Order: sequence, then C-alpha cells, then structure tokens
Amino acid sequence: MTARMGPTVDERVAATVRADVRATRPYVVAHADGLIKLDAMENPYTLPAELRTRIGAAVIDTPLNRYPDGGAEATHAAIADAMRLPEGAALVLGNGSDELIQILSLLVATPGATILSAEPSFVMYRRSADVAQVRYVGVPLGVDFSLDAGAMLAAIERERPALTWLAYPNNPTGNLYDEAAIEAVIAAAPGLVVIDEAYQPFAERSFLPRVMEFPNVVVLRTLSKLGLAGLRLGYAVGNPAWIAEIEKLRPPYNINVLTQVVAPIVLREFGLLESQAAAIRGERARLAGALAAIPGTTVFHTAANFVLVRVPNANAWFTQLRGAGILVKNLDGYHPLTTHCLRITVGTPSENNALLAALAPFA
Repeated sequence: MTARMGPTVDERVAATVRADVRATRPYVVAHADGLIKLDAMENPYTLPAELRTRIGAAVIDTPLNRYPDGGAEATHAAIADAMRLPEGAALVLGNGSDELIQILSLLVATPGATILSAEPSFVMYRRSADVAQVRYVGVPLGVDFSLDAGAMLAAIERERPALTWLAYPNNPTGNLYDEAAIEAVIAAAPGLVVIDEAYQPFAERSFLPRVMEFPNVVVLRTLSKLGLAGLRLGYAVGNPAWIAEIEKLRPPYNINVLTQVVAPIVLREFGLLESQAAAIRGERARLAGALAAIPGTTVFHTAANFVLVRVPNANAWFTQLRGAGILVKNLDGYHPLTTHCLRITVGTPSENNALLAALAPFA
C-alpha cells in the first residue's frame, strides 16, 4: 500500500509564510560586472594605495574566529569625532542605514500605528513598514518635487503618524526640501520624525547640528554614499531617550569585525572623503549642464551625488546606455512624478564622458 503523501513544499510555504510577504517581490540589485556602474549612488573613487595598505595590515591581524565588539565602541568614537555630534546627542549604529530603517519601523509597530512619508522617496520606507505590518501613507510631492507642506500637515492631522520620514536631500529626486516646511512638519508631528541625510556630504546642509533642539527628531546617516558602501555602516543620532529605545531592537554584533577595524582608520582621514565629495559636486554640475543641453531633456536641481533627468523616452535611453556598457536607474513606472525619468549617479570624469558619448545619438 502506498503511503499517503503529506503537503507539498508549496503548500507548506502557503500555509506558513505571511500572505503579504508571499505577494511581495524581492529587492533585486542589478548585476553590473563589466559595466560602468552609475545606478547606485556610490562614490566612484577608491581609497589611496597608502591608506589601503594600512587597512590591509590591520585586517590581517583581525581575529575572525571571535565575535566583534558588541558595542562597537571604537567605531562609535570615530563617527562621533568625524561628524562632530552636538553636545548631549547619542548615536546608534546599524548594518547600513537600511537596518536602522527597519528597526525604526519595528519601534513604532503598535496596533493602529501609521508611518508617513513624502513620495516619491526611498523605497525602503514603505517596504520596512510593510515588513513591520504598519500602515503606510505616502503624500505626493509637488510637481517640482518640493515638499507639499499643506498636504503633509493635513496628512499628519488626519493620520497622526507614529513615524514620519523626510529624506534630505530626497532620493530619487535629489532636491532639498524647504527648511521652514520641514520645521512645520516637525512641529505638527505627534510621533518621531526621522530626517534621512544619506546624501549630506553632497548637500552641505544638515539638521544634525540642530537635532537636540527638537523633542521628536532623529537624524539618520550612512557612510555608504561618502565612499564606504562596502562596509555597510549607518548611524542614527538623536536625544539619548530615543537612541536608548532603538538600541533595544539593535541585533547584537550587527557591526561586523572587519567594518569595526576599517571604519576608524578611514574616518581618521575624513578630509580625504570630504575632498572626494567636493570632486563629485564639481562633476555633478558639469554632468547636469551637459545633460540639459540635450534636446527634450529636463534636468532637475540636485543636492545629491546623482542627477535626475526627464527624457523623451526613458526606455530608449536606458537601452542605449545599457548597450554601451553603462548602467543607470530607469524610474519610468516607479511613480507618476518620475515618468520618463532616469537617475544617473555622478561618476568619475571619464565615466561621465563615456555616458555623454553614449547619448550622442539623442543630442
């Protein structure tokens, strides 16, 4: 007699995994081997050979058989010194800012809670709310990507959000919101307001020096855009009362031992990273001007390390660049406000020249 078969793998998955998770697509990172990579807002400059040699010597002596320092104290101190944290502020470290975004979403995940953000903005705000099973509300930006203060204040009054996200500068649009509009949102918000400053090195504007002025603000940052994307190191700064609660959800040993060894060495050479950011800002202006000269384009003002450009046919431009070995981000279909838009990371001068040469058929 044949034994009765139990449930299939697919049946077990369907019975066990949350339906909303099964319906969600994974966040897919495009393969870029052999391509000029202008899609992920990375710093295109490597570290000098002498600094890499020092890092290599330190890594060789790192005991990989031991857990890292759970508090990452040396990394804490290096960030606090390099970023000149305001007096009285505390910080918490994350495995990239993505981990902290997820932690902050979990922090407010109470029944009936709402997370609010302007849109279009960083996709992980919505995704992390979904993972935490918290209701998410997006408020459209203005047609020029400005923060619609009236709409935001109305949404805050209506939704009473536990958490409000403001990216400064915003991704994928690149612009800085009006400071007075941000202050109005902070004043009206009943819960926590997180100002995400991932692109601050290229904006030269920040709420970090003022974070202790507000009872409901945390500033989020990352070292990824500054030039250390491979380390996966983010941090949040705010009143110790907020940071203490975030720490309760931070996984132990979330900052790996290699990151803890390398980050302090590089941060002691913070001037080098600042000079690279300055070079990127210079290339940003050149690239934006060259793109604006192509017929039919609209180049939006940016304070980040990328340029958002609306073109006559985003798919055709993307295909043309991909065929030339250049990867950019096609935002057509991402949000109604980004129809026919491409987001182009500012590369090295030679990378930017290659991109412009590949676009010659459209000039």
